[in-house]
Amino acid sequence: MRRAETITPSREDCVYTSCYCEENVWKLCEYVRMERTGPLEEMFVVFISNENRMVPLWKQKSGHGDQPVIWDYHVILLQVCPQFNSLIYDLDSQLSFPCSLNLYASHALRTDCNIKPTYHRNFRVVPADSFLCNFASDRSHMKNSDGSWKMPPPPYPPIHTAETQMNLDDFISMNPAVGWGAVLSLDDFLQRYTSDLLWSSSSSSSSATGSS
Repeated sequence: MRRAETITPSREDCVYTSCYCEENVWKLCEYVRMERTGPLEEMFVVFISNENRMVPLWKQKSGHGDQPVIWDYHVILLQVCPQFNSLIYDLDSQLSFPCSLNLYASHALRTDCNIKPTYHRNFRVVPADSFLCNFASDRSHMKNSDGSWKMPPPPYPPIHTAETQMNLDDFISMNPAVGWGAVLSLDDFLQRYTSDLLWSSSSSSSSATGSS
């Protein structure tokens, strides 16, 4: 299959703040909507987490060698259109920006078969327009008990809606009864959005046994 035209700025020109992946993706969605670079209905925001909030991802910039980074959650942008391979936009990845979902699955997601159930990944897939309309974060999750920042916040004001200042946990939660979008297992996510199953044949046998 051919590859779709990318509809975001280059990696270097994207709005980016380390450890604020949900806001980085919100800004990508906002760019597509404001600049009209592509159909927003092709874009989906994907939260990766589980009930333990311990999910391994490989090929992350903060990783070391071929060891996974264990995130409490991570957020990526998925572009889906019928004529092309699905694309993943992950500003924290060592892989190309964007890269095909097949490549991302093979190198960054790999497989749950060889890792402990504690680390199995779930995916909340939210249409980009719904994410733009409903997501809110007051960034309180990034503050220490003394009010200091765990990591410096983005330079722009916090994102909020008319209804709330903070609902990040509803997006991170993998309980399908709350929040927006659909909650999928790794296998279901890949079967729904990859053009083939090449990812499974190249999955690693590495196991996630600790945290970063």
